[in-house]
Amino acid sequence: MTDTQLLQSYLLRLADSDMILGQRLCELCGKAPALEEEMALMNVALDLVGQARNWYEYVAELEDQGRDADMLAFRRDAHEYRNLLLTEQPNGDYAVTMARQFFFDVWHYHTLQSLVNAPDERIAGIAAKALKEVTYHLRRSSEWIKRLGDGTEESHRRMQDAVDLLWRFTGELIQPDEVDQQIAKAGIGPDPEQLRDDWRGMVKAVLQEATLTPQPDDAWMYLGGKRGEHTEHLGFILAEMQFLQRAYPDAKVW
Repeated sequence: MTDTQLLQSYLLRLADSDMILGQRLCELCGKAPALEEEMALMNVALDLVGQARNWYEYVAELEDQGRDADMLAFRRDAHEYRNLLLTEQPNGDYAVTMARQFFFDVWHYHTLQSLVNAPDERIAGIAAKALKEVTYHLRRSSEWIKRLGDGTEESHRRMQDAVDLLWRFTGELIQPDEVDQQIAKAGIGPDPEQLRDDWRGMVKAVLQEATLTPQPDDAWMYLGGKRGEHTEHLGFILAEMQFLQRAYPDAKVW
């Protein structure tokens, strides 16, 4: 794998994870528990989709094969997607939605903090803009974890169940593969050990304040999303998300 291919692979992971989680949140349009929450969720979703577009556009330029951001998002099959498995998990109840968002936000925040110092100016610029948005995402999801975890008996039970349900998908966030290691070695992405420590430290601190119990660090984990090995959920997401482009490829609005 050349340096350019390595970079493309890494950036696709960022783009696909943003895109799929954004799509999941969009499913809640009209279904949020309160109007304020609906507006907040849609703002987060739009932030993630916008970040995905920025990464896709750079990937398209790097590969130089005539594809653009739309083609990368809407013309690839599930096995070609490289998103984190966590992002494709169903919304569930609001505790599950916010636990998924929180676990992702912590990883996203620390990853972007590293990328803003990348020697590649394009990456640093995209990351800097995204970091401002993700800082808000993390603050919001952290507050919901605490509010529900340290709330009523019912909200505590639901949030603990959500943490237990999704914990098995968090290993992929902090378990590096060769691409992660090479990107870190090139001075672009985060140091894998530092990312792991930062993620665990922040997650455990927030869970403790929320009176919630994390699963053990050595708990069994699902892996494979970064290699294109996904759960059955991704196919259904793409079937809905890609329908129009698949049905009317290259359609134009006149």
